[in-house]
Amino acid sequence: MVIGDVTRVTIGSCSDLYYVDTGMYDVPEYGSVYVVDAERPTIVETGIGTNYERVLEAVDAAGLEPEDIEVIAVTHVHLDHAGGAGFLAEACPNATIVVHEIGAPHLVDPGRLWEGTRRAVGDQIVHYVEPEPVPGDRIRELTDGDRIDLGDHDLIAHHAPGHAPHQVVYEDPANDAVFTGDAAGLYVPERDRAEPTSPPPDFDLEAALRDIETIQSLGRETLLYSHFGPTRRTHQLEGYGRRLSDWVQAVAAARNEFGDDEAVIEHFAGETAASEIWGPDKGRGETAMNVRGVLTYLDRAD
Repeated sequence: MVIGDVTRVTIGSCSDLYYVDTGMYDVPEYGSVYVVDAERPTIVETGIGTNYERVLEAVDAAGLEPEDIEVIAVTHVHLDHAGGAGFLAEACPNATIVVHEIGAPHLVDPGRLWEGTRRAVGDQIVHYVEPEPVPGDRIRELTDGDRIDLGDHDLIAHHAPGHAPHQVVYEDPANDAVFTGDAAGLYVPERDRAEPTSPPPDFDLEAALRDIETIQSLGRETLLYSHFGPTRRTHQLEGYGRRLSDWVQAVAAARNEFGDDEAVIEHFAGETAASEIWGPDKGRGETAMNVRGVLTYLDRAD
């Protein structure tokens, strides 16, 4: 799959889903946004706002017009998931934007979110565009267990705060699937496994492991990753839980060894295996951000 490709999801019981490679960070197979061709057509996730037109191209590929979209659902308000919400809200005038109640104020007034993102992602900010605000009267705030009516089926929101307190995953019973946000890691199709994601400032290992259990307990056949793409659920969740725990332990051990956080960041980011997956720039940036998130978590745990 290459940047801009729109593909119909044919895995398992999925029958009305499309996804587009948004070209996030100029990296193929990193960022995906989904279109649900339901009675109430829906976009799930919005990308970082850069090249949001590719999402509209996915809407077109599904045989829909922007005016047809009735729901735009984001899993959480980190800008790689919600940065395009304002742009798509303007392009899709009949859509309600749904988001966890903790994240809703950041869509209405994204200034603090933009500044926080600049601090969190470092040099990666060159790939972002400053988000547009979403009108408050077009937002529906969600809590755990809320259902989003798509006409011929529902999305069910499950709070998954380990990655961020404003994150939910969306269960789609009719498609026997779940939109995982970042709660199940960063899925790499060619390796059929998920890599750790642990960004500052809110990553919490124990809560993240509980989120994995939440997704597992839903028992759905297909995992719909925001990073990246759909896959049939087999071993991915168990493997991700182990990999995430090992990652936190490795960062903690390096901090004990080096005694200097910048040295810890350079230790992991300098020769990161993530560069083999997403290229040197994104690999280094992703790893450095994830180390900072673990260090922040360890500080809170002390």
